[in-house]
Amino acid sequence: MPAKRLSMRKIREILRLKFECKLSNREIAQSCSTGHSTIGDYLLRASAAGLSWPISGDMDDAELEKLLFPSATGTSKRNKAYPDWTEVHKELRRKGVTLALLWHEYKERNQNGYQYSWFCHEYARWSEKIDVVLRQDYRAGEKMFVDYAGQTMEIIDRLTGEIKYAQIFVAVMGASNYTYAEATWSQSLPDWINSHVNALRFFGGVPEVLIPDNLKSGVSKACYYEPDINPTYQDMATHYGTVVMPARVRKPQDKAKVETGVQIVERWILAKLRNHTFFSLQELNNEIKKLLHKMNNKPFQKMPGTRTSMFKELDKPALKPLPENSYQFAEWKKATVNIDYHIEVARHYYSVPYQLVKKEVEVRFTTKTVECFFRGKRVASHLRSFQPGRHTTAKEHMSTKHQKYLGWTPERFLRWATKIGPQTTKLTKVILSSRPYPQQAYRTLFGILRLGKSYTDTRLEAACERALAIGSTSYRSVESILKNGLDTKPLQEKETSTPIQHHNIRGSQYYQNQLIQ
Repeated sequence: MPAKRLSMRKIREILRLKFECKLSNREIAQSCSTGHSTIGDYLLRASAAGLSWPISGDMDDAELEKLLFPSATGTSKRNKAYPDWTEVHKELRRKGVTLALLWHEYKERNQNGYQYSWFCHEYARWSEKIDVVLRQDYRAGEKMFVDYAGQTMEIIDRLTGEIKYAQIFVAVMGASNYTYAEATWSQSLPDWINSHVNALRFFGGVPEVLIPDNLKSGVSKACYYEPDINPTYQDMATHYGTVVMPARVRKPQDKAKVETGVQIVERWILAKLRNHTFFSLQELNNEIKKLLHKMNNKPFQKMPGTRTSMFKELDKPALKPLPENSYQFAEWKKATVNIDYHIEVARHYYSVPYQLVKKEVEVRFTTKTVECFFRGKRVASHLRSFQPGRHTTAKEHMSTKHQKYLGWTPERFLRWATKIGPQTTKLTKVILSSRPYPQQAYRTLFGILRLGKSYTDTRLEAACERALAIGSTSYRSVESILKNGLDTKPLQEKETSTPIQHHNIRGSQYYQNQLIQ
C-alpha cells in the first residue's frame, strides 16, 4: 500500500482526471501534488475492484474504501500470516539482506500473505517504536565505533595520596551493540592504540570499519570530506586489515551508536562505581570488567535477547579473524636526511643510504627497531638505541665514492675552520678524530662552523678555545658558550700545584723506598 493513504476526495479526483479528462499519470500527479507511482497504484486498485466512471452517486466513501482496500477491512486480515518484525529487523543486519528479499521469503511461506508495499510500510511503523540505538541500520561485523566517555574516574596514589583521573575508552559493535570498556591514564596515542588492540581481542575478530570521533590521537587533521588519519593509527588498521573512517565534523548521527554506548557505560558501570575507592588502574579495570559482563547480558527492554546473544548471532560470525600477532605500537615521523646521511630519532642518529642526502624519508620506530622508508620502500632498518648524541651506522650505507658525491670531506671542513682561526681548526680535528667514521662528525661540525654567521668568526674562535680548555667539544657546548657570552670572559689559567712541606707527609719517595726494601 502507499506510504501515506490519500483522502477519498483526492482519490475521486484522480479517477475523474483519468477517465473523464484523459490525462496521463504524470499530469495527474502534477495536478494532485503526489507521486506518479502513487497514481498508478490507485488506478490499479480501481481496475481490480471493477470500478467504472462515473462512480455511482449512491456509493459513499466507506464503500469506496472497502472496494479499493479490501485487506484493510473484514475478516481477510485475520486469515493472513503476520510477519515477525523482530526477526525481520534482525535479518536486515546480515550482509546483503534487504526488505525485498525478506518479503519474497515471507510470500514463499505464505502465498496469501501481504503485498510488498504493505510489508515495507508496516515494518517502518514497527521500527519507529524501538530505541533509536537499536533501530539504526548496521550490517553484521561491519562497524566498530570508538570514543572516550566524558566522565573520568578517580584513582588515589597509596603513597602520596595524590588523586589522578583515568579516562574511559568505549568501543561498540554496530549490529549487536556489544560493548567494550576500559580505563587508561590518558587519551594519548599509545593508550588510544593499546585500547583498540584490547577491544579487538575482546571481540575476538576484526570489523570491516573503525569509526572514531575526530580525536587528535586518531585523526591528525579534522576535515569534513578527507580527515587526515594519524600514521600510527593507519599503521594499526593496516596490520588488522581494517579501514578507519572518522565521523564527519559536526555530524552527530555518524557516531550516535558509540555516544549511546558511552551513556550506557556511564549509567550502568561508572555510576555504580561512584562510591568505590580505587588505588590502581588494574583495580578499576577489574571492576569495569565485572560490570561490563552484566551490562552485555542485560535483556533488551523492547526486543528479545541481550547484547551478548546478538553479538554471537550477528557480529561474531561476520568478523574477520585476528592476525597471528597483536599490533606492536609504532610511531611515525618525517625526517630530512642530513649531509652525513643520518636521520635523528630521539637525539640518536641512524644511517640511511648516502644517495638520499637532503631527501625526505618516513621513519617508523618502536621500542626495538627504527625503519626508514623512501617513497613507500624500506631503505634502512636498525635496532633502536636510546643513547643520545650517538650514531648507529651501517657500512652498506657508505660508499667509496660518497665523498665525491656529497662534496663534503674532512679536508673541506678543515679548510673552512682554518679561515676562522687555529682554535676552531684544533676543535675540528678533535671532533673528526673522536668518531669511528669521520662522516659521523659532519653534522656537529656543520652546526659549529655555521655559528660564525650568527656570532662572528672572532667570537666563534674564542668559544672554541674555551670549549677545548674545559674538554667539552659538542655543538651544544659551543652554542651555550656563545649564548651566555662566556667567550668574552678571560680564561682562568690552570693553577700549578706545589708539594706541601710537612713532617707528617711522607711523600712519594717514602713509598718507593719501602718497595725497594
